[in-house]
Amino acid sequence: MSNLSTTSDEILTSARALIMTGGYNGFSYADIAAVVGIRKASIHHHFPSKTDLVRTLVVRYREDAEAGIAGLEQQVRNPLALLQAYAGHWAQCIEDASRPFCVCALLASELPALPPEVAAEVKAFFRFASTWLTSVMERGLKDGSLKLSSEPRVEAEAFMASVHGAMLSARAYGTPEIFATILTPTLQRLTPTAAR
Repeated sequence: MSNLSTTSDEILTSARALIMTGGYNGFSYADIAAVVGIRKASIHHHFPSKTDLVRTLVVRYREDAEAGIAGLEQQVRNPLALLQAYAGHWAQCIEDASRPFCVCALLASELPALPPEVAAEVKAFFRFASTWLTSVMERGLKDGSLKLSSEPRVEAEAFMASVHGAMLSARAYGTPEIFATILTPTLQRLTPTAAR
């Protein structure tokens, strides 16, 4: 069983890397077969279609994000510190190229052309992120650790857009440092004057 699991994981890892460089339509099973060193038929054994493969990838990506956020919530209680840690996580991923871009953000840019099953999972990822960020904004408003100029849901969406926009700019310029340059004023705006 572990061989099947390992092969599936290798296929998913390869698909993720290929999506990061070329998007949903920028790879085929032949590309994955070449990277993983297996036949295309073996990929079809694990994932009957490309839709199945990418849907599974996005589901696992969301599950990993949910687990990561749960772990972060256990370690960090202060809402401002949560936002800083979240931004810091992405800054580090972009800097060391371990996760230079959110795979769901990339797929979201292709949403009109994605199969409905994949599009639904991409939307579910964004709903999860938005719900979590909204809860952080609500807690920060309640305890005074965040200064909001709009309702928590709007602030959450703006923060999420800033994070993804900063990723895009860092990628466009080929300069990882631009991520922090863009996010710093966003975090400063949310920081109460007394905390600065």
